Amino acid sequence: MARVHFDLGTAARAGDPWLRATDELAAAVHTLAHVTPRDGAQAQFRERMLALIERHPHDAHRRTTLEGHLTASGLIVDSAFTCALLTHHRKLGKWLQMGGHCDGDANLAGVALRECIEESGIADLAVLPTPFDLDIHPIPARPGEPEHLHYDARFVVVAPTGAQFVVSDESHALAWVRPDELERYAVDDSVRRLFELVFGS
Repeated sequence: MARVHFDLGTAARAGDPWLRATDELAAAVHTLAHVTPRDGAQAQFRERMLALIERHPHDAHRRTTLEGHLTASGLIVDSAFTCALLTHHRKLGKWLQMGGHCDGDANLAGVALRECIEESGIADLAVLPTPFDLDIHPIPARPGEPEHLHYDARFVVVAPTGAQFVVSDESHALAWVRPDELERYAVDDSVRRLFELVFGS
């Protein structure tokens, strides 16, 4: 899989005006419209995400939409683009990129940055404005919550040099992982895909 080129000059940090929260789903539509699908699978994910918003024009970004809802995540990379920070997710028991629910915020890049800061404890992260990957995946049922889909927009988030993480209560552990170390973490195909896009296959 070809490595994606990233324009780091477009990255923004918390407090930047264009990351301001909004409940208007037009913001999510605008973000998805700027995604150029690299293949048919990505094009289908984008169309399904836009169709979800069309079916739920007021609450596609809220977890109360039980068929599924928009989420946003970020692959946190070090400033030299040599490794990425993964979380061993407490609820799902998997090594994943960081991210979570929009909870009514349709600014998907802002959601990804917020979740990455909360889960990593690294305050001075910067997010690139356009998702570099899309994914739709099932979330298992839990008490009081049926199985549903996460319609996930994935962003690159860059950590400052020397960043030190803090493990939150959402994680069992965090780890900086180089591409050549990925197999020992038993990640799923979607996380492997993120590494291939960022670091090359």
